[in-house]
Amino acid sequence: MALLSIAELFRLVVMTLALGYIFSAFMPQQLFGQRGVYHLLKAQAQGFDWEALKYSAMITAPAVVLHELGHKFVAMAFGLKAEFFASYWGLGLGVFLKMIGAPFIIFVPGYVNVPYNTHILVMGIIALSGPMMNLFLWIGSIVVLKVAKLNRRQMILVYLTKRINIFLFIFNMLPFGFFDGAKVFAALRYVISFF
Repeated sequence: MALLSIAELFRLVVMTLALGYIFSAFMPQQLFGQRGVYHLLKAQAQGFDWEALKYSAMITAPAVVLHELGHKFVAMAFGLKAEFFASYWGLGLGVFLKMIGAPFIIFVPGYVNVPYNTHILVMGIIALSGPMMNLFLWIGSIVVLKVAKLNRRQMILVYLTKRINIFLFIFNMLPFGFFDGAKVFAALRYVISFF
C-alpha cells in the first residue's frame, strides 16, 4: 500500500500552488531586496508575482501539508483507510478573497477523510496529530532562529514559518465546529467520563 496515491500527490500540488498564490500578497518586501521591492510593487499592481508565490508557498504549504499528512499517517497507523483531499471549494474561496483584496482570508484548504465509524478516542488522536505537526514546526522554527546562522531572507522565512504554525495550532485547536479541537475535546470528555 502506497503512502500517497497519484491522486493525492496531484491534490497536494494544487493545494501548494493555491496557498502560494493566496498568501503571496502578504509576503514582506524585505524578502525581495531593494531591486525586488519595485518588482513586487509592480507585480501587485498586475495581480501576480512568481517570486512572491514561491516564497509564500515555501512558508505556508509545509504548515498545511504536514498538518494534513499528520492526520493521514496517524490514521493509517491505526489501520484505517485515510485519504487526503484538497478542498477545491475552499481553495477557490481563498483565491477569490485574494483577488478582491480582502483584508482577512479564511478558508479550508484540504482535509483527510477517515471512516465515519472510527472510535471517538482514535478520532481524537488523529485530530490532535495535525495541530501537533504545527506545534513541532513552531518549536523547530524557534530552535533554528536561536542556533542557526541565517541571512536576512532566511531569518524572515523561518520567522514567518514560526508565526503561521503557532496560528494554525491555536486556530485548529478551537474546541467547536469542524475544528480538530472539537474532536480532541470530545475524546477527552470520553476519557474523563470513566473517572
